[in-house]
Amino acid sequence: MSLLLSPLVLLVLFFSISLQTCQANSQCIKGCDLALANYYVWEGLTTAFLSQLFSIPVSTINSWNPVNSPDQYIVQAKTRINIPFTCDCINGDFLAHIFSYNVSQGDTYDLIANTYYSNLTSSTGLQRWNRYPGNAIPVNSVLNVTVNCSCGDKAISKDYGLFVTWPIRDGDTLDSVAAANNLSADVVRRYNPTASFNEEGHQLFIPGKDESGSYRPLSSGSGLSAGAIAGISVAVPGLLFFAACLYFVVDRMRKALKISPKDQFKRAASSKASNSVGVTKGASPGLAGIVVEKSVEFSYEELATATNDFSLANKIGEGGFGSVYYAELRGEKAAIKKMDLKATREFLAELRVLTCVHHQNLVRLIGYCVEGSLFLVYEYVENGNLSQHLRGSGRDTLSWSTRVQIAVDSARGLEYIHEHTIPPYVHRDIKSANILIDNDLHAKVADFGLTKLAEVGGPSLHSRLVGTFGYMAPEYANRGTVSPKVDVYAFGVMLYELISAKAAIVDGGSATGPKGLVTLFEQVLPDPNDDLRHLVDPRLGDNYPLKSVRKMFQLAKLCTLKKPQLRPSMKSVIITLMTLSSSIEESMIGSSSGK
Repeated sequence: MSLLLSPLVLLVLFFSISLQTCQANSQCIKGCDLALANYYVWEGLTTAFLSQLFSIPVSTINSWNPVNSPDQYIVQAKTRINIPFTCDCINGDFLAHIFSYNVSQGDTYDLIANTYYSNLTSSTGLQRWNRYPGNAIPVNSVLNVTVNCSCGDKAISKDYGLFVTWPIRDGDTLDSVAAANNLSADVVRRYNPTASFNEEGHQLFIPGKDESGSYRPLSSGSGLSAGAIAGISVAVPGLLFFAACLYFVVDRMRKALKISPKDQFKRAASSKASNSVGVTKGASPGLAGIVVEKSVEFSYEELATATNDFSLANKIGEGGFGSVYYAELRGEKAAIKKMDLKATREFLAELRVLTCVHHQNLVRLIGYCVEGSLFLVYEYVENGNLSQHLRGSGRDTLSWSTRVQIAVDSARGLEYIHEHTIPPYVHRDIKSANILIDNDLHAKVADFGLTKLAEVGGPSLHSRLVGTFGYMAPEYANRGTVSPKVDVYAFGVMLYELISAKAAIVDGGSATGPKGLVTLFEQVLPDPNDDLRHLVDPRLGDNYPLKSVRKMFQLAKLCTLKKPQLRPSMKSVIITLMTLSSSIEESMIGSSSGK
């Protein structure tokens, strides 16, 4: 018993001190499941764009904000709407939620904070929570966007447990804010005692109403009071019982931890990677067969040596969860993605797919490392990505025949994960930046961090909203519904990019605001022969067959139909593109023989 008592006493003391220290130093103990962000609607804003910003379905936005327009995607300009989100306790320091924003060409911290997030965050806050300088935010990188929130204060009132983060706009006053929320000025002031009500951009916390129009009372379980903590710390019998339980748990953990963290992670990765994946009978002719192999595990030292300690000189790109570095490993050129530990889900998704599924039009995974950070080692595809070729400077213009070939290659890669693995995979982030181009101008699909399994013949899955705005299918943006047709839609957007070299979201000017490429092409009708020429990449000049462009336009239109069941499968897409490619080759042979 004496052997047990000593650790117990230590655990009691540790627990008591920890509770008191936590109370003294932390600004929050826990968050709450619901808060609201008050968003000022700028001209041209759509609920689809809001859905991307805040990672919630359009239907949820509409349920909190009755839509007067017959179009559920249209929001009346110069009004305020509420966006629901969870309010988290960040590092025990403050209440907020951290959203993710995918950076596009031309984005700045001011534009993202003041316009896109409507002053719910600030340029200064963005720079504090992200490592990029204000004048050099990498395109396609992912920013942390912090929106502060409140869960209430029982010292003020227990009547209000749901709060709105309200950015002050020019012309707002204490009385006008109170009137807009049907509250007394005294209530607003008590919850914001130090606020300057004429400072534009400053954020207030206002009691809000739920979907039923009622004020939600403060939850009785919101945090622990100082008295409760003191009571716990002096309740010796209770603590002894707790400490005995804790001792048992710690002892079990100590035994479990004889397995190194590295080995535990390898077990998890192995478990994830061992999902049943096989080739189906009757695979399309010409497709490389699936190869099931084990990826190479590299040491951190080997990766660090190959990248000169991950120097800036070796850095070749920026991804959603980290940076990409060039290296030469064991005689082979490689690209090493260094990922944050918080990206475990994405890391395991890529490991699961690329360890098991090999195809000439899918980027090849060489190996991995789990020391310190998470590392994935890929084959190095030397010629950049499709987005860079279409819109970057210093590159030769892609010919029309090359664009068709890139479409064929990309479609083959997608068709393979949709049709020839059991169960099939859904990529969920098909876009031009994730299509890599080799020196022979052939394409490989990359970045499988958001890939999801889909059951054959089963119902569509529902998922948290991830991906890139402009490529997201309506059913996914609205309801989080995942199926292979989500990838088909994104592929259709990419076909529009191949035709026009425009980004998935284009600036429609101050009058209309941002506009999706799908919408832009929908406006081509009723005379596609004439209007379509205005959307073709001007760098092509007249060096393209209009008939071929029109066929790709028609295919893209089918791929981006609003109803997923009407979109073609990737197998059908390949057949159409192969026919298109053959007709181009025949026309080129004919023109050559006629010379």
